[in-house]
Amino acid sequence: MIAATAWFVLGLLLLALGGDSIVKAASGLAQRVGASPFVAGLLLVAFGTSLPELVVNARAFVVGAGELALGNAVGSNIVNLGLTLGMAALAAPLLVRMRLLSPLLVMLAVASLALIAFGLDGVIARWEGGVLLLGFVLMLGYVLCRARREAETVQEAVAGYAMTRTGLFLNVVRLLFAAVALYYGARWIVQAAPQLGAGLGWSPLLVGLLPVAIGTALPEVAAAIAAARRGQGDMVLGHVIGSSLFNLLVVVGGMAALRPMALPASFVKLELPAAVAFVLVLYPMLKGDLTISRREGGILLVAFLAWIALELALIG
Repeated sequence: MIAATAWFVLGLLLLALGGDSIVKAASGLAQRVGASPFVAGLLLVAFGTSLPELVVNARAFVVGAGELALGNAVGSNIVNLGLTLGMAALAAPLLVRMRLLSPLLVMLAVASLALIAFGLDGVIARWEGGVLLLGFVLMLGYVLCRARREAETVQEAVAGYAMTRTGLFLNVVRLLFAAVALYYGARWIVQAAPQLGAGLGWSPLLVGLLPVAIGTALPEVAAAIAAARRGQGDMVLGHVIGSSLFNLLVVVGGMAALRPMALPASFVKLELPAAVAFVLVLYPMLKGDLTISRREGGILLVAFLAWIALELALIG
């Protein structure tokens, strides 16, 4: 148990280092081949922080730990909306100026409901996974087209987020380091997580929902708090919503498209509705004064802690 915990923590550290390195490398290389800083920043804001979770889930899927991957994908969404956003708003109220985020939040609710509908028969079929992947392509096209209508100040802030050194050698080194760190980080987490679960008496699904989802999100929580204190509310919320959409449409959709995925009945009745509930709580916060206050951040955090308590209470 102690050894498994050590390997798990070391894996989380490598994921954090690899995730940061690959984001910088992707931004630098994209701008070097002609992408505008705004487009590069937009994609990094929306999906950049999802890469560590993607690598972990890919590793889990390859070694046959499908429940662990499924738990991590959906658990990460609840962690994003409850813990990350709640902690960031407690650190400093989040002013949201990017108009694109409200329709993306609606898309997140639709994607979550679609996954519930697909899972009513206990399995996500390959064609249903294909539908989720198609949804991601359509959503990505919408983001790239709609984002051009954002205010100039918002576009400048997004472009500034992506600015990094574009030297070819530096970014190739960043990319190679990220590949090694993400590979071994994911490998050690997927190896250690079942041992942790066995020691605690938890199922692989619950291990993915709680320690893996929370652990892989901790660097994002720290980054979100720092961004909130700098007044970058759009970046915080863009990370949260974009990462959550990526988890459902690409991670879950991709796994199901490759191989039909069993979906436990309890998952359809509890975890997925919980993810939808967080979206429904967040939406009126955005439609009101376009600010997520400290009080509202506290509500999200308390709801997240209540969800954890419920999951633990249902173990028996």
